[in-house]
Order: sequence, then structure tokens, then C-alpha cells
Amino acid sequence: MTPVTPVTPALSRSDREVGAVLGSAAGDALGAPYEFGAAGELTARGAEMAGGGGWDPGEATDDTQMAVLVGESLLECGGLELADVFGRFQRWAAGHPKDIGLQTEDVLTNGEPWDSAAALHFQINARAAGNGSLMRAATSAVYFAPAGQRGTMDAARRIAALTHGDRAAWEGTAILHELVRVTLEGADPLAALPATLAAVHPDHRERYGRVLAPDWHPGLATEFNGAVWPCLGSAMWALRTTTGFAQAVRAAVDLGGDTDTVAAVTGILAGARYGRAAVPGHWTASLHVPLPGFGDRILDADDLCTLAQRLAAAGSR
Repeated sequence: MTPVTPVTPALSRSDREVGAVLGSAAGDALGAPYEFGAAGELTARGAEMAGGGGWDPGEATDDTQMAVLVGESLLECGGLELADVFGRFQRWAAGHPKDIGLQTEDVLTNGEPWDSAAALHFQINARAAGNGSLMRAATSAVYFAPAGQRGTMDAARRIAALTHGDRAAWEGTAILHELVRVTLEGADPLAALPATLAAVHPDHRERYGRVLAPDWHPGLATEFNGAVWPCLGSAMWALRTTTGFAQAVRAAVDLGGDTDTVAAVTGILAGARYGRAAVPGHWTASLHVPLPGFGDRILDADDLCTLAQRLAAAGSR
């Protein structure tokens, strides 16, 4: 399939940075009521931000909740303090969020130290390549973008490794970070794929090359899209085959399966590409992010925009 080349107006870097964080949260909330449903349900029902499946209208899931925790840790610690991020994750998990991945829950509650809990889980289970580290990448991708390719990909790997012991998850998150970085600079993330893949660990380069290839589509996936490979591949497919933010995110939700996370990842990339104003106002009007374990805190769209701006300013220093 020939990639679609969108025509977009010139955007400021700030528009893109806010778009990445806000867009990810909006995709998350749009997809939440359709999670584990069949393909095409969003189009068939036509209900956007209407709630359902245990979610209130506009309510973001663990995807955005964890992204907020990462972002606030980066700001309050003045950089990446992995033990602090893990501690915030543990506090959140103890607050009984509505949704938490089985692997993530085990890692955060198995009583092991922050620097060995995920590795132990992987050692016991032999596989831990879920998409749970992709889903929370918006805030760290914005913060670490000024660090360049090596800096942002290394940070992504380290944050991913807190909950995912499988290097496949680290590399997928590193790819996403780098694609966001180049998009924030106004470059085409699709054109950046060869250079990005060259920076991926050799053991994982070929598999990611397949799911990110121009002719790949979700029908070729060999795993459920809750796995890191088809999740990232599906997000890039949605970006590649559409010409606007809402169209890309709707396409991601209509794939069915792990709709909130595929749409959240798509929203990071599409938000960075099309900017803050491209995120529909009727999506952000009801958008809200509860933070279990942190009292009654609930962030709205304005709070997410402010968080993105603060991360961008702090990361550029």
C-alpha cells in the first residue's frame, strides 16, 4: 500500500508536544469502551466518548494514568529517577485502578525491589512482551526528545524495563520515543523508520522491521494487538493510511482488541504530527484522568496540556 502523504499547516514544536500528550489521552479514552470488542464497533455504534464497559464518558485508563505518573516524576525529580517512578506505580496499583495489566500488576505487587521485579517476572514466565510500556510513553517521549536519538531511546528502554523484562518491549518503546522525537521536529516519522530501526538491538531489528514495513497491515499480525509488535505496527499503519488525527485514531479503535492502548499509541504519533488543535474538541471536553492511589486527583484536558508544556520546557534545559 502506498503511504498517504498528509497536507498539514506549519505547526510550532509546542503544538506538537501538547498534541502528543493530549492526543494519547484522547485516543485512550475513545478506545476504552471498545476494549476487547470486535473490529468495526466504533463505526457501527458511532458513539464517541460516550462511556461504556465500566468507563465513564471521556475517562482515560491505566495507559494515561501511568503516563502522568512518569511525567510528574520527571518534573519533581528533575530527571529520570527509576526508583521514584516505580514507587509511584506501586502506589497507583495499591489504589485499585479500574484496569491494570496482569503482568504490570504482578511486577508492582510481587514485593521485589524496583530493579529486579520485572526481571524476575520474565524469568518465571519466559515472556513479557506486552504493550504496557508503549501505552505510557507520551510524557517521557516529549521530555527526552531534546536528548537526541541515543538519549531518548536509552531512556525509553530504562523506563520500559521497570515493568517489562522482555527486551522486545524495551525496543518497541525506544522506537516509539524516537519516532515521536523526529515528528516533534517536523520531520516525517515514516521516513525516519530506516534510521530508527538501525538503532534497535540486532536481536529485535528484523521483527520490528516486518511490522513497520510499508506493506504491513494489522491483518498480517501473528499475535493479539495487546503484544508490543502488532500494537506499534498497528499504530504506524493507522498513521500511514490516514490523513488526519481523528481519522487515524478512529482507524486504530476500529481494529478491535486492545483498543484503548492501540489508540493511545496512535494518538501519541498523530498528535505529534497534526498538533493540539487537531484533537477534536468534543473528545477533550469530557476527557479526564483519575489517579488511583493519589487521593481524589483528576486531571482534565487543560491539566494535560500544562503537563506537556512543563515537560517540554524541563526537557529542553
